[in-house]
Amino acid sequence: MRIAAVGDVHCGKPSMAGLLQPLFAEAAREADVLLLCGDLTQKGHPDEGRLLLRELKAAGHLPVVAVLGNHDFESNEVDALTHVLEEGGVHVLDGETWESGDFGFAGVKGFGGGFGEWSLAAWGEPVLKAFVEEANRESLKLERALSSLQTRRRIALMHYAPVAATVAGEPTEIHPFLGSSRLEEPLDRYHANLAFHGHAHKGTLEGRTRGGVPVYNVALPVLKENGLEPALFVVDLAPEEGPALRRA
Repeated sequence: MRIAAVGDVHCGKPSMAGLLQPLFAEAAREADVLLLCGDLTQKGHPDEGRLLLRELKAAGHLPVVAVLGNHDFESNEVDALTHVLEEGGVHVLDGETWESGDFGFAGVKGFGGGFGEWSLAAWGEPVLKAFVEEANRESLKLERALSSLQTRRRIALMHYAPVAATVAGEPTEIHPFLGSSRLEEPLDRYHANLAFHGHAHKGTLEGRTRGGVPVYNVALPVLKENGLEPALFVVDLAPEEGPALRRA
């Protein structure tokens, strides 16, 4: 299966109309599925979702699987936005899965909290405990989704980063808000083959979990910075083999 992935397209102003169509048309030519890794819109308005759907028409009948990002929550219209996208044929995952043959996809938004020994602990003020609990909930969603897949290949998509390596390049002060190691643990436990995320616009393209799962930061600015034109990351993943990068 050829998998195309990109995040942080931030579809918003009507003046953006047509700007993403070449990207999605390229996905239709190069891939069998398109993954959108969060921040699909600028402020989470349903009208922005409709604009994104108009851009996605350039992808033709290519299946589109997506997760939401923090920008998609800004207007507190998540249910309406999700409804618009799903009515338009996008598979929006929030702890759910989507399968195609031997390939299964598990998707969550994820959350922050930091990495490794510097991860925030649920201790102290209630607001801090609530922050950590949100990260735990997202990790459990990912765990349940991955564990439910019976396919030979398991691919995870999220918005927040599961490893520190792919946020390298961002100011260290904001690393705790860019991802969480709690998302890394399910990837290793359930032997995911690949993981994709966005969010860290100044991050690094590639990293790995402690268990060796390849992780790709496919935020659109990162792909552009790495010379991908159009800004689309494509891998060719055979049922029994590792990923072969078609663009990097």
